[in-house]
Amino acid sequence: MSKLANKTALITGGGSGIGLAVARVFLDEGARVAISGRDADKLRRAAEHLKGGDRLMLHAADVTDPEQVQQLVRAVRDRLGPLDILVNNAGANIKARSFRELTPESWKLLVGANLDGAFYCMRAVMPQMIERGGGLIININSIAGKRASPLGGPAYSAAKFGLHSLALCLATEEKASGIRVSSIYPGEVNTPILDNRPKPIDAVQRQRMLQPEDVAAAVLYVATLPPHVSVPELVITPTVYAYL
Repeated sequence: MSKLANKTALITGGGSGIGLAVARVFLDEGARVAISGRDADKLRRAAEHLKGGDRLMLHAADVTDPEQVQQLVRAVRDRLGPLDILVNNAGANIKARSFRELTPESWKLLVGANLDGAFYCMRAVMPQMIERGGGLIININSIAGKRASPLGGPAYSAAKFGLHSLALCLATEEKASGIRVSSIYPGEVNTPILDNRPKPIDAVQRQRMLQPEDVAAAVLYVATLPPHVSVPELVITPTVYAYL
């Protein structure tokens, strides 16, 4: 039997990279999957590769807008059923990321995309998870949420550290509700976010990094554990990089 049969999952940032890879493995394991992102055309192109049939749903939404998030979660529940799994994968970074380059506007953008959006999604799914007595929230964080450095930049790192704390607090508060919260901290991953690096990344460097499918395998591992097992944190890095 498929490991995620009869489970409903929502994946934000599902149109490319890690989110798309997670959607693929979840569908392969029998889940009903909703993918979301700001770009409807990007979601439609992703759906062509996923071939999920009636188990796949697309819904364009900006997770930095709490009302759009509420509409997204309602739409998923109405079409696919109550949510069992939320994968907070949406995120962003910019080229002008050093402290001297940051502006109030770019700070707000990065905190919104990498922290606020995850909070809005958690808040939107919590009532139905509490009502059903369980659920799983998986946050795709970053090594930058464990080890701040100029590589990610201060705003991105601050948002990811915030997401780290948010996840730990929520897990502690809701453990009696049967809700599990897991944070996955990947090192460098070969995804479109690299296009916004201040210095370009060549093909050789990209191949040494984690690939989206590697992170998706970690997400699937967490998602298929039995309800009495929780993985609060999981760090995954390329072998060539030291984790100190």
